[in-house]
Amino acid sequence: MKLQFKVQQYQTDAVGSVVEVFEGQPKHEGISYRIDPGKVTPVANPALFETDERPDSGLRNAEVALNEAQLLSNVQKVQRTRNLPLSATLKDSKAAPHAPNLDVEMETGTGKTYVYIKTIMELHKRYGWSKYIVVVPSIAIREGVKKSFDVTADHFQQMYGTKPRSFVYNSSQLHELERFSSDAGVQVMIINIQAFNATGKDNRRIYDVLDDFQSRKPIDVIAANRPIVIIDEPQKIGAEKSLTALSNFNGLMMLRYSATHKVEHTKVHRLDALDAYNQKLVKKIAVRGITVKGLAGSTAYLYLEAIEIAKGVPPRARVEIEVQTKTGIKRQVKRVEKGTNLHDLSNGLEAYRPDGKSLVVVDIDANRDVIELSNGDTVFAGQLADRDVTEDTKRRIQIREVIRAHLDKERELFAQGIKVLSLFFIDEVAKYRDYSREDTLGEYARVFEEEYGLIRDEVLGELALGGATAAYQAYLRRDEVREIHQGYFSIDKKTKHQVDGKVSGRGDDKGQSTDIDAYDLILKDKERLLSFDEPVRFIFSHSALREGWDNPNVFVMGMLKKSDNTVSRRQEIGRGLRLAVDQHGERMDEATVGARVHDINELTVVTDESYTDFVDGLQKEISESLAARPRKASVDFFTGKTIQTTAGESIVEEQLARVLLYLFVDVFGGENSSVSAMPFLRGCGWWWGVRSVDGWDIPWVLSIRVLH
Repeated sequence: MKLQFKVQQYQTDAVGSVVEVFEGQPKHEGISYRIDPGKVTPVANPALFETDERPDSGLRNAEVALNEAQLLSNVQKVQRTRNLPLSATLKDSKAAPHAPNLDVEMETGTGKTYVYIKTIMELHKRYGWSKYIVVVPSIAIREGVKKSFDVTADHFQQMYGTKPRSFVYNSSQLHELERFSSDAGVQVMIINIQAFNATGKDNRRIYDVLDDFQSRKPIDVIAANRPIVIIDEPQKIGAEKSLTALSNFNGLMMLRYSATHKVEHTKVHRLDALDAYNQKLVKKIAVRGITVKGLAGSTAYLYLEAIEIAKGVPPRARVEIEVQTKTGIKRQVKRVEKGTNLHDLSNGLEAYRPDGKSLVVVDIDANRDVIELSNGDTVFAGQLADRDVTEDTKRRIQIREVIRAHLDKERELFAQGIKVLSLFFIDEVAKYRDYSREDTLGEYARVFEEEYGLIRDEVLGELALGGATAAYQAYLRRDEVREIHQGYFSIDKKTKHQVDGKVSGRGDDKGQSTDIDAYDLILKDKERLLSFDEPVRFIFSHSALREGWDNPNVFVMGMLKKSDNTVSRRQEIGRGLRLAVDQHGERMDEATVGARVHDINELTVVTDESYTDFVDGLQKEISESLAARPRKASVDFFTGKTIQTTAGESIVEEQLARVLLYLFVDVFGGENSSVSAMPFLRGCGWWWGVRSVDGWDIPWVLSIRVLH
């Protein structure tokens, strides 16, 4: 399986937003300079280098030839065409003083890594700049970025006739810096902030005069190239110490890419969460929350999994209850209908006969997704009725819900050649891998195998009755349960056991894993996991895996971990927002599947929060990120926007802005109309005829372009 990449307009627009800022910059293939040879010859440590001969000349980036006024004029032109607020000045930064500092806002899952790689290639093509540094806040993101450079290499080779040469900075492989300085073509160094912003001995080597580097400082060799610095997730690299450290790179400019910029500089592009969803660039999200309630006057255990609807028959509910068996009380999933006696169904357990009256299902409402009981209680789907619910019970239900959601999606997409993956976040490896047991299965792994076996057999029975394709039935039967799940964690080098990885306790990367092993396997297996030939369909990963890894075919996520208020919901679900690909690596976007994008691409999140709590929290986070969006139409809102008329593009001045406000508010909307309530502001809205307002006649067909 090989991922396919294609040119997409929204990504091309994001590339152009940076490249167009330097319109008028003369193209220069690089300025030749003499690389500092150091003081020790021959090479002090030949093992560090491929040959004993080191290059004596390098090629650095040419300086920005445009003055500040020209750059600002270009920036404002870009902002007008993208309907962004106009910058009055170019904002400076301690990380790159007296240099352009540009912000590109792109929602998680829309391909910002691809965009800045393509931006690198386009800047090189148009202006000749060839030296770049990508700075990331964690090892996870670093490894993900390197993987992106690798998998897109052939794509960019075909597009540009060349491809970027990328490498990860390593203080023990300094010969890479010689090549970075001397080689022609696009050179990209990827470095995590800890490699030059921490106090450890290895991390400080970048600033030290090194005997094995000809008595030179690596940072000086890097800075001599005047590299363009790209910061991935800059909101995580905002400490004063980090900004000062970044300035040592002597960046020609700084380009910052993120979905959430905490500190804004000069914003030249915006593709936020609302844009991404409306343009069908990411999956839509469904949430199944597990909530707890007590039934009136009863100690009965009851969990409503779902309500099933079939043609020609009344709705049925799938519930889990406790049942008296020959070997004791066990929890079993049963199907009930209106009139079902739960006391009888449990084989006479008294918990289902409070006050001497049996609990009976009196109604099943498929519209509201609830069942009503004879004691007056209403139980919603995803709701657990028990007065003393244990953590183990909730986790088992979550695992079961993930499996059911997975198999439902798998039945739907298998025939379309789309492999479904599910991702569990857990907070400690021992819950999945317990080396004190002979089978090494931890609690979650054992529960998973028990539940999967039962649900798979149930689904196979339904498929046999429904005449489903033999191919999917064979796929379900093909692999043993033990083969379809896998844990991706750090590996202890001595015991070879999976262990909790090291997690940073302070700084910009607090809470992030600092162990490359935590990501190595899952990154290398990315394409393999997408193939039906690979048995693994369920992935267990440590909660530290928050960014850096994602897989387009994650359709279900289960949060089997304690609540952590330091991790945003957006951050977690971002691991599964990318649009899926099929067995040919083809992306299931609007160009491929048309209006079915969100029918195929839906991410189900199973959480132990209530549905309301999770959704409210997620919406609050998204709303905060949309703070820059105006809430109401006003004269100021329209002033400065770009409009397209039959005569060409024009910039709206105040007097015309008053006309537009009159049209939108008084004619089309009413006094309190808000921008978000006017769908014709998305894309193009058209008006015909002549109208005279405030002395303005509007005799043209008017089109407002993408007014955010």
